[in-house]
Amino acid sequence: MATKPPTLQVDERVTRAAARAKDLAPDADIASLELSSRRTGMSFQRTRMSADRTLMSVIRTALSLITFGFTFYQFFERLLDSSVIRNANSGRNFGLALVILGVGMLVLGIIYHLRFMYGLRIQREEMAQEGLIHGQSNFPVSQTLIIAALLLLLGLTAIASMVFGIGPFD
Repeated sequence: MATKPPTLQVDERVTRAAARAKDLAPDADIASLELSSRRTGMSFQRTRMSADRTLMSVIRTALSLITFGFTFYQFFERLLDSSVIRNANSGRNFGLALVILGVGMLVLGIIYHLRFMYGLRIQREEMAQEGLIHGQSNFPVSQTLIIAALLLLLGLTAIASMVFGIGPFD
């Protein structure tokens, strides 16, 4: 005698998202809908981590430009101080330009990251309100963004030191 597979009933453990999806697709089983909702929620976390990796690559490049530019500037400054050369303007200006380029790149990377994360957060909230994903987990503060902001302060301090001769790097 053939037995009929047990049907899943909607109970208190089934989320609002799964219940809404069940209304939209009545032939689908609840477990499949629940798993689909969770996968969609996890995809937001993967996208967030991808945005952090993109910001990390901007940080890496900006850090290289800032440190190389500052080193170039200091090298020509020391040559001028020791009277090895008489004019170090071109070398110092090139070093300053590299630092400014690194800081500018970092500013643009931070702005892009903030705008992207804001858009992702809005999309996630809309999908949670529609019941398509769980809205329980929050996006924590990005540690990568904090590091980028600290590097930006360091770059601005380096520019102030190079241009005005003030600060800890003089």
